[in-house]
Amino acid sequence: MIPHETYMYRCLELARLGAGHVAPNPMVGSVLVYNDRIIGEGYHQLYGKAHAEVNCIASVRPEDEHLIPQSILYVSLEPCAHHGKTPPCADLVVTKGIPRIVVGCRDPFPQVNGKGIEKLLAAGIEVTLGVKEKECIDLNKRFFLFHTRHRPFIVLKWAQTAGGRIAGLGDSRLLISNEITNRLVHKWRSEEASILVGPRTALLDDPALTARLWTGPNPIRLVIDKDLQLPPDLKLFDKTVPTIVFNNHRHETQGPVQYYQLATDSSLIQQLVLALHHLKIQSVLVEGGARLLQSFIDEDCWDEVRVITNDDLDIASGLPAPQLKHARLVSRESLLSDSIHYYVHHND
Repeated sequence: MIPHETYMYRCLELARLGAGHVAPNPMVGSVLVYNDRIIGEGYHQLYGKAHAEVNCIASVRPEDEHLIPQSILYVSLEPCAHHGKTPPCADLVVTKGIPRIVVGCRDPFPQVNGKGIEKLLAAGIEVTLGVKEKECIDLNKRFFLFHTRHRPFIVLKWAQTAGGRIAGLGDSRLLISNEITNRLVHKWRSEEASILVGPRTALLDDPALTARLWTGPNPIRLVIDKDLQLPPDLKLFDKTVPTIVFNNHRHETQGPVQYYQLATDSSLIQQLVLALHHLKIQSVLVEGGARLLQSFIDEDCWDEVRVITNDDLDIASGLPAPQLKHARLVSRESLLSDSIHYYVHHND
């Protein structure tokens, strides 16, 4: 008999196909097996549309449909038990008469969190929980962190020279990373719910903050502009992508641009984190500038750091890169002249 882990691994493969398209929902994959033969596969493809279990069962060929009540359903996350944008998947499993289900991990979302499993057990379905649990949780670490720690998953990113400088001394822009790495950065953007920059980066670099070099959705653009001094002709305000301006003066929405007012007497970072949770934004990629990045580091408010270093570029003087604290290097890769270091907290 093929072990449960093999089929759960396939669920994870399928789930990843939904990356960038299902947030704020989690990525989920599902497989239906009869006598060690996969008769159905599916994954959550698009937010607001059918969940993995629905797509899996719907994929069963007509000549195999009579096997459904004799099969095992594998799913990487606990089936939902509530009416959201779609009906409860737990009800579908019960209706189809599936006798056994193997679940990767529980869903931390308060409206589910064990309720789907309880509904299955109450219907007499055999439930096996925790197969490749760590991998299933890690796949949706943004979703899990948002619902358990009530804040977004925070990724810090910057590019630096071989000598650890992220900019020259003047206001002119220093191009550090190469074309291949730039495409990778746009892939990263497409995988996060939002992207954040400070006012100096917005003004001097005039970034579009889109994923135009990659096939995928654009993140929500976030910019800090405490006194609303940024000029309206910046690319950030071209109204092509939803944009949120964090400021100290007004709280209103003008088309796709939202002004979110923050207090002046509290930590900027903590207010940003609370605001993003309130806005139901599950993840943020912080791209600069140096002061903003260092503030997240100093307040120990980050989950991953990605540092791009151009090993062939060095300048005599310039703006120093942020100084990491409590970080553990987990991997490194090279793309032509650029090396990319990936860090997590040392206790993760």
